[in-house]
Amino acid sequence: MQTTNTPLPKSRLQIEFELPPERLTKAIGLAVGRLGRQARVPGFRPGKAPRVMLERVLGPTAIMDEAVEQLIDDAFREAMREQDLVPLTSPEVEVTQSEEGKPLIFKAVVQVRPEVALGDYDHFSFKPEIKAVDETMVEQVLDELRDGQATLEPVTDRGGEKGDYAVISFVGTRDGVAFDGGSSERMPLILGEDRLIPGFEDHLMGAGKGEEREFDIVFPEDYQEESLRGQTAHFKVTIKELRHKAMPEANDEFARSVGKFDDLAALTTELRKRLEVNALDHARHEFADKIIEYAVANATVELPDVLIDQEVEVMHDELRSALARQGIGEEAYLKVVSKTEEEIHAEFRPQAEKRVKTLLVLSEIAKAKGVEVPEKDVDGEIDRARSRYATNPNLMRYFESERGRNYIRSTFRRSRTVEQLVDEWLAAHPESPRLPHLEDSEESSPVTGASAEATASIGATDPGSLTPETAAPTGA
Repeated sequence: MQTTNTPLPKSRLQIEFELPPERLTKAIGLAVGRLGRQARVPGFRPGKAPRVMLERVLGPTAIMDEAVEQLIDDAFREAMREQDLVPLTSPEVEVTQSEEGKPLIFKAVVQVRPEVALGDYDHFSFKPEIKAVDETMVEQVLDELRDGQATLEPVTDRGGEKGDYAVISFVGTRDGVAFDGGSSERMPLILGEDRLIPGFEDHLMGAGKGEEREFDIVFPEDYQEESLRGQTAHFKVTIKELRHKAMPEANDEFARSVGKFDDLAALTTELRKRLEVNALDHARHEFADKIIEYAVANATVELPDVLIDQEVEVMHDELRSALARQGIGEEAYLKVVSKTEEEIHAEFRPQAEKRVKTLLVLSEIAKAKGVEVPEKDVDGEIDRARSRYATNPNLMRYFESERGRNYIRSTFRRSRTVEQLVDEWLAAHPESPRLPHLEDSEESSPVTGASAEATASIGATDPGSLTPETAAPTGA
């Protein structure tokens, strides 16, 4: 078998095949046997009818067509194995010669796994940047703890201020007539958050409990109720309740109430310690992200459309899940943003390209570094998935499949490769502050998070797992 390769844009490849006449002759013989066992030819037992009788029943080209189709499929798979190529799509085949006694000549155009040309990825000039922890940061966390134990107390000595919790009743009218949705007996709100019509709450500032305010207000042009857009309405509002948030005093008693601390000094010391640990962890993550950006920027790879399209679908599924968590349907969302699914996909595409390139580049660095993932780690993640997705059999089938195992393995390889690059830099720069690993959490698990669920939902193939062994069948 002779083959000639011609690279095409976007990781497409044209392969011209020439197979010797004897292979076509053998393929024809095998085709006669296969079709003979399947076809019913009067006067002959299955598999015993001669070629001439089969062609009379099935048509004059049936046997040649069957032989050529099988031979093309065999030759294509053979070429993929010999050249260590991974087909991402079924080939587009064009036969230019298929005559008995002559070579079979055809060409196949296919998208293959892209070649990644790595540039520099570990000789960068930037360093980790660790944000210093100051007293303001400690006080902010302390205030957040106090806020968690705050109580709502009645306001009796002043009018409403920004941040106060109020309950109001109101009646809205247009030309003296009440309109739908313009009235409420008890409406809770936090003054200053502009939950209602922009500017509405400004008229309530300074009003005390039991006080009544009247005012006109113009609905914005983009108001959700079309009939009210740009319209002026009159509102009569009564403050029925007014409370403010009272936080406990930051003292020794408060410190003992939030944990095993002897006094406020012990609590603030612990808060500072935690902030410093978090600062190191944040610095490590930012440093890792910069390394990834540096490596990706220096690498060269032509991205196949099929991988970008797949990543767009992953991102689309992530959007669906995010909307569902907020109780919003996709159709309603598209209506609100005035966009079609095609326009959403077009917006996703640049980020999808970046994500695919990142996955491919990190997988190539992992290969260069010899990073491997023990099967027990993959099995452990599948066990985690069984627990997390016990009520979602579709996601479980994905993670338990070979494609899902490859996704888990590739995700681990990439993350561990980045951690190795960070650790190698730290080892080569002992003067730099240490950036220790924090304990593993679910956030670092390959089977958790929106991206993992979206990948499993559409049954995507991880770009980093593409090898001749993991490529999907591509029937020519």
